[in-house]
Parts: sequence; C-alpha cells; structure tokens
Amino acid sequence: MDYQLLFAFLGGVTVLLILVLAVRLNAFISLLIASICVGLFTGMPFEEILKTITDGMGNTLGFVATIVGLGAIFGAILEHSGATEQLSQFLLKKFGIERSPIALSLSGFLIAIPVFFDVAFIILVPVLYALQKKTGKSLLFFGIPLLASLAVTHAFIPPTPGPIAVADIVKADLGWIILFGFIVGIPTTIVAGLIFGKYISKQIFVPVPNVEFEPVKRLKTDTAPSILLIFGLILLPIVLILLNTATKAYYGETDDYYLQLLGFIGHPFVALIISTLLAMYFLAVRYGVTRSALQEISMKALAPAGIIILITGAGGVFKQMLVVSGAGVMLAEQMIQYNLMPILLAFILALIVRVLQGSATVAMITAAGIMAPILENIIFSEMQLALIVLSIAAGASSFSHVNDSGFWLVNRYLGLTEMQTLRSWTVMTGILGLVALSVIMVLNVFV
Repeated sequence: MDYQLLFAFLGGVTVLLILVLAVRLNAFISLLIASICVGLFTGMPFEEILKTITDGMGNTLGFVATIVGLGAIFGAILEHSGATEQLSQFLLKKFGIERSPIALSLSGFLIAIPVFFDVAFIILVPVLYALQKKTGKSLLFFGIPLLASLAVTHAFIPPTPGPIAVADIVKADLGWIILFGFIVGIPTTIVAGLIFGKYISKQIFVPVPNVEFEPVKRLKTDTAPSILLIFGLILLPIVLILLNTATKAYYGETDDYYLQLLGFIGHPFVALIISTLLAMYFLAVRYGVTRSALQEISMKALAPAGIIILITGAGGVFKQMLVVSGAGVMLAEQMIQYNLMPILLAFILALIVRVLQGSATVAMITAAGIMAPILENIIFSEMQLALIVLSIAAGASSFSHVNDSGFWLVNRYLGLTEMQTLRSWTVMTGILGLVALSVIMVLNVFV
C-alpha cells in the first residue's frame, strides 16, 4: 500500500468534513479546498493541480449543467401552471378519502420527477391540511406517504439533480438508473410511506398547525390543461430516455439512421428540451401567457439549480484529483484485496457524510467523488453502475435529522415538535434508505 496516497485521501476527506461541519463553509468552496489538499498531499506540481481543477469542473458541468438547468425550468412551468395540484386532486378524486395515502404517494412520486422536493411538498401541504380537517386523522397519516414518495423520487429518478450529478461523476447510464429507480422506489415508498405512515399516525396525533403560506405565483390562464396532457408531459422525457437505453442495450452501436435518430431524441439533452418546449406551449403559450412571464419563471428556476450545478462541479474536481493523483487506483486495489462490496461501501460513505453534515446533495456528490476513481479501475456493467448510483442515493437520503434543512421544513409545515419530527420524519428516512439498499442488493444478484 502507498501510504502517501492513503494519507492524501484521508487528509482530503478530513479537510472537507472540518470545513463543512466545524467552519460551516459553503460546500462548493469546501470541496475545492479539499481537492487542492489531495493534490498537495500527494506532491502534485502546482500547475497540474490547477489543470486538474479545470478538467474536473469542465468535464462534469458539460452534462450536469444542461440537464439540471432544463429540468429546473421544466419543473417550474409545471409548478406555476397549477398542473401539480391538478394532478394530486385528480388522483385523490379517483382513490377517494379512504385510500388518499395511496393517492398522495402516487402524486408525490410523479410530481417530484420534474419539481424539487421542497417546492413539491410546499405546493401539496394544503391538500394534507384539507384531508386532516375532513377526516380528523393525524396529519402524519397523509404526510408521511407524501414525504416518502417525494424523497424516493427526488433521490432515485432523474431528471432530479441528485441522481443526475452522481450518474455523471461515476459515468452511469441514466436509462438504467430510471428503470431501477422505479423498481427500487415502489417497494420503498410502500414500506417507508404507506406502512410506516399508518403506524406512526396511530402513535402521534398531529392536527393542522397555524402556518402562513406564501402563495405560489400562478400563470394567468382561463382553462386548466387536461390530466392526460399533464401525465404525458411528466412521463415524456423518462420514456424517451428509456427508449434510448433499450435501443442501445438491444442493438448496440449501429449505423442505422432511424436507430441513431431514436438515440438522438432519447438523449437527456434533447428529451428535456422537447419536454420543456412542449410544457411552455401547452401549459402557458396556448392560454395567452406572455413571453416575459415565462422568461421570469425560467430565470427564477435557475437560481437554486445554479447552486447544485456548482457543488456538482466541485465534486467532479474532487474525483478528478483522486484519479490524477493515483489515490483512486490505490483505493480500488484495497477494495479488491478486502473483498468490499461496492454497493455497500457506496451506501455507507454516503450515509456517513449525510449524517455528519445534513445535505443529501452534498452527501451524494461527496460519495460519488470518492467512489468514481475506484469504479474506473474495476469492470462493471451499465446495470451494476446504475445500482451503485442508487446505493449512493439511498445512503444520502437516510436518517435526516436536525442538521438537515428538510428536517426543519417538515417540522414547520406539519407543526411537529423536534422529538415528533425525529420519531416520524427521521425514522421514515432511515427506513427508506435501508429498504432501498435491501432491494438494490437483491437486484445486484441478478445483474
């Protein structure tokens, strides 16, 4: 074992954790400083360190910035058009009051595909309040199924930012991630959301709290879009990406023009451009919404996306520094020597970072940055890489507690005490991560 490389790796991770946890420095700057430390500790020349930063940032952002930016605009249009609420109301009407937790789970599962977790939750909270007042049941009976489905989709199914970022850093195929994300997400939502939600609502009664809402600014339209159109717009990019992956898996590299065209349309860039343009037209322009209003929504949507993009880029720098320094090869050799399962290691790394510093996105990107240079030196299939991405996402979504902004979002809008939030939200995220890991491990046996 090269002890200098081991020291460089451990030193870089230690610096990162100290900066994030103790100094409370922004994750973007912390990742860059930790990357530089890895380079310095391994004795890399100064010019090579600077070049590695440029290469790592550029290689990562070329893909992630485009996808996350388009996804943010797509989601914002669905949000501001009222399509998300219309979808949830439709499902509630179809399932009825008694099966409303199932309707809320389906709503959250679909809505969180294009819309950020916190935004989707705030949009749907009034629905939870109305159901609690109508039935007299604990707010957790409705809230936990919704929160579980939102968290599952946000973690496992692109084009949400987390799996997009991890997929790019470890070079995994989005189509396989989407497919396995659904397979993992459905049982995870049932157990962590529906089953646990029913149990915890009997233990903790929560009425509707006194919370003032800042209303979402709606596009001024006279007619609501059809529910089939909303379903179609949400699922279109997913279907196109899956078709691209299925075509590649079945035909491989081909000179056939029509198969190449299908691959082009199914590339995440093109699939999201098509979906975003269709959403702009069918949810806004068709009803007379002005271009300036659409421009304003698009610009505001890119603000939170920009933060995620920069942190992802810094994660790419950290990964690139481990690759160039040789620390990645050393870590891969040690993992092979001690027969460490990549899926389990990825989960544990993401879980440790998540519990220590709170942010699921930072945990995903940090774990991906550590795992990527290891994975580059071991042969994995596309399906195995997709499962490793989901394992990272599962670990990074587990055991949210007081250092996570999501904890306080749930605490405030559901009117819970800190202990109630720990017993409900924190336990739910723990169940979510462990159930997801179990399903991933089973899938890994067959791929």
